[in-house]
Amino acid sequence: MSIETHRNKSILNQDVKGWQKEKRIDPMTYLPDMEVLQSDIRSRVITAMEAYDYNRYTKTDVKNALNHERRSPEDLKALLSPAALPMLEDLAYKAREETRKHFGNSVNLFTPVYISNYCENYCIYCGFNCHNQISRAKLGEEDIEKEMRAVAESGLEEVLILTGESRKMSDVTYIGEACKIARKYFKVIGLEVYPMNTEDYAYLHRCGADYVTVFQETYDSDQYETLHLAGHKRIFPYRFDAQERALMGGMRGVGFAALLGLHDFRKDAFATGMHAWLLQRKYPHAEIAFSCPRLRPIINNDKINPMNVHEPQLLQVVMAYRLFMPYASITVSTRECARVRNHLVSIAATKISAGVSTGIGEHGSETGKRGDHQFEISDERSVEMVMKDLVKLGLQPVMSDYLYV
Repeated sequence: MSIETHRNKSILNQDVKGWQKEKRIDPMTYLPDMEVLQSDIRSRVITAMEAYDYNRYTKTDVKNALNHERRSPEDLKALLSPAALPMLEDLAYKAREETRKHFGNSVNLFTPVYISNYCENYCIYCGFNCHNQISRAKLGEEDIEKEMRAVAESGLEEVLILTGESRKMSDVTYIGEACKIARKYFKVIGLEVYPMNTEDYAYLHRCGADYVTVFQETYDSDQYETLHLAGHKRIFPYRFDAQERALMGGMRGVGFAALLGLHDFRKDAFATGMHAWLLQRKYPHAEIAFSCPRLRPIINNDKINPMNVHEPQLLQVVMAYRLFMPYASITVSTRECARVRNHLVSIAATKISAGVSTGIGEHGSETGKRGDHQFEISDERSVEMVMKDLVKLGLQPVMSDYLYV
């Protein structure tokens, strides 16, 4: 059959002893197959994050940041501080002004397509983690084609291809073939897969991929270690450098995100902004994008919810990113409800997903054999419904702003 499905206690037949041994891997030491970059960006980001004392910033600091034409990392610190929270209306006014100046009233639409949910990592907050007892599936080329065709029929011209982080079940060649199929239907192809070496990113770029998004999850290495108990993802520095390797491999753009709620969200949001800002300065041609995901409940654990990251705090983070890097794309996913997403695109976000499923094979499969979801979504609107709501807000839905010649 074209879709591989399994339900087992330990994915890929790894026994418990094997995972216990994996847990002892030093999260700061590269594994033999991992490319090591001679880059100082990680040390600069972590040093700045650790020195960030957001409680020292005042209302005056926030006002000064708002009044600056170009905002510095110091301004970003003020905008993310508790002192800025009572000033959200002021931030919203400035953020909307920046958004309209650089993006007009356009909002780009896309949808994620999950082609496999096999994973070799043990991340305790993720529904795909290797010890979670869910239905696993991997789409074959025929079913990937069905998925892409079904999504394209909705009118969308951009797709984000996602897999679980299993190099065995979703190797680079497999992902490359998915890119080639997607290129037949879409103008823009993004990837949200496991971090790779530069040569792998170069191969996927040749297959048709345009950009790569990687969630660092949290930039605090100690907290990172407690959340990622096994697998390649446990290696903190390798994941950190993924965006730089992707740019070195020829990708046009890269996306950044921390999973807000895993740790101190203000420090994580600041580190995310610094990471993107430093890479933009090093690679001026790169298209920079932010995502602002909050924790969502997962299968077999409905008690996972964002810690101290409520709607006002989410709005603050999104607006701070817009003010700090006005040209950057900002995506708000279906982790948030329709009301919140409509509010955010009215102010600062410039990209929104529609017609979303985080399961495997749910766009084009007719067999009913599919894999379970990564997390619960909050916004189940179709592409048509999202477009209608954007128009009601006075915004212009855009399927693609690229022309290939």
